[in-house]
Amino acid sequence: MGEFRTDLWSHPALASAVTVEDWGQVFRTYRKLTGLSQTKLGELVGLVQPDVSDIERGRCRVTSLEVRQRITAGLEIPPSLHTPPEHPDTAPVPALSLVGPGPDEDLLARVTSVVGTTHRVDAPTLDWLDRLLAEHRRAEDVIGSRPLVEVMRRQLRTVVDLYAAARGPLADRVVRLASEHAQFLAWMAQDQGQTAAALAWYDRSHEWALEAGDANMAATTLSMKAHMAWSGGRGTRCVRLAEAARWSAPGTSLGVQGMAAQMTARGHALNGDAAERHLDDAQILISRAAEHPEDEPPWMYFYGETWFTLQRGMAALHLRNWQTAIAHLTTGLNALPDDYRRDRTWYRSCLAHALAGAGEAPQSLAVATTAVPDASAVGRPHSWNELHTTAAVLLRRGAREGHQLVAALREHD
Repeated sequence: MGEFRTDLWSHPALASAVTVEDWGQVFRTYRKLTGLSQTKLGELVGLVQPDVSDIERGRCRVTSLEVRQRITAGLEIPPSLHTPPEHPDTAPVPALSLVGPGPDEDLLARVTSVVGTTHRVDAPTLDWLDRLLAEHRRAEDVIGSRPLVEVMRRQLRTVVDLYAAARGPLADRVVRLASEHAQFLAWMAQDQGQTAAALAWYDRSHEWALEAGDANMAATTLSMKAHMAWSGGRGTRCVRLAEAARWSAPGTSLGVQGMAAQMTARGHALNGDAAERHLDDAQILISRAAEHPEDEPPWMYFYGETWFTLQRGMAALHLRNWQTAIAHLTTGLNALPDDYRRDRTWYRSCLAHALAGAGEAPQSLAVATTAVPDASAVGRPHSWNELHTTAAVLLRRGAREGHQLVAALREHD
């Protein structure tokens, strides 16, 4: 296959597309010449099929250096056609430009380079930025991610600008804070279905976490990448990333370990495999973590017994254990605070799906219709897609409620 790939790059259309970095044209032409599906091409370059489709259709631009490197390595693009830009470790970076949903190529260079700045760095300033980030995390639970993306990108720019003036422990804190901002931006991109951007932000966050010696964040980014794999229907990759989150970052908190354990369980459930042992492991870790919440990092504020009950419901949903899923999701929703608007919408959509699977069409419609307005406002694409899945289940069962749900979704589309 290697020789075949090398010969491909003599094709003028393919070579010219690489030269101008038209990655959509590269993907389309490469697949046409090789006969590969979008899924198989994605496996070569480390992207899921929807990302490949978005790049081919021009809905997503490849802005991350990390993703470009994966493409060039995976497709064995000759260096003569595409030489990645250099990022010297000591040259100043005159400006920080954040365009598009993912991290721009200058962001890492700006943190690791000598940048002239007069910004004052002190512990109270960083304490304030920590609190501000925590408030934005809480706000995102209520209003969703879309209104906050640009705010957080600007806030990250502020954090990055502090790096050059920081020394000693303050420099470590700035890098740690940048890592936390990148992780939050990754989550928001993932929440909006921008998986290529989310992957790039998670990679950036993981790198900064390692630099700052923050094992909890390093493990969290791997768990969240496992969540991305789960969202894309890739159970085996979900399991591998979740397991990596546990063994690659020793010394993490019990809650962070529990997050990784439950992602392992969800990956197994997605594959149709037994997940109870991993769920039991996760619950033990969560219970122990709840005894000392002060030992958990601030981004784990949502993690507890209620959240875990909902995760058990998700695992049962994958395994088509409808009644078990209904029981766990109902219990978890009853305990979930009202200010978790986005999460309540998601789990209501899942409950509607479980009810439809169990043949309880009227109850499924009742739950689904209460979720439709918020799914349209703050739950796209995930909750919105889950409601469409619910409608499809109802229609396949011949339930008239399926047509009623489709009509409700159209009213809010």
